[in-house]
Amino acid sequence: METRTGESTTPLANGGVATRLPAQDLDRARAFYAEKLGLDPAEERPGGLLYHCAEGSFALFASSGAPSGSHTQMAWSVDDIEATVGELRSRGVVFEVVDLPGTTADGITTVSGNYPSKGTGERGVWFRDSEGNMLGIGQSIS
Repeated sequence: METRTGESTTPLANGGVATRLPAQDLDRARAFYAEKLGLDPAEERPGGLLYHCAEGSFALFASSGAPSGSHTQMAWSVDDIEATVGELRSRGVVFEVVDLPGTTADGITTVSGNYPSKGTGERGVWFRDSEGNMLGIGQSIS
């Protein structure tokens, strides 16, 4: 794996990153991710489901604990947020209004300022999965 400018060469900096999300009811979570998000697990093991996306992976794991849901626990970056939001709304995903500085139109919040390598700002939406995990979708503004 190639190291970019400003990055460390430690083993963790050169490793992959993946998200793990708790699910109190793994069957309910599987149904939500399939029906609402159009995602099916790539792998399965007792107590866990592994999903792959174009740039990364995430897993749902059986847990008796509940997520706080007070912050974004995982997010996707997309090229066309309007199309993504439209498709997910048609599948029954309900987006939440998040109190952030910026402007909101049709449920999509535009926030100025971003990491310079990612553009000048970001447009985003947030929703909860069946287990209460707060998930986000963002599109960078160039």
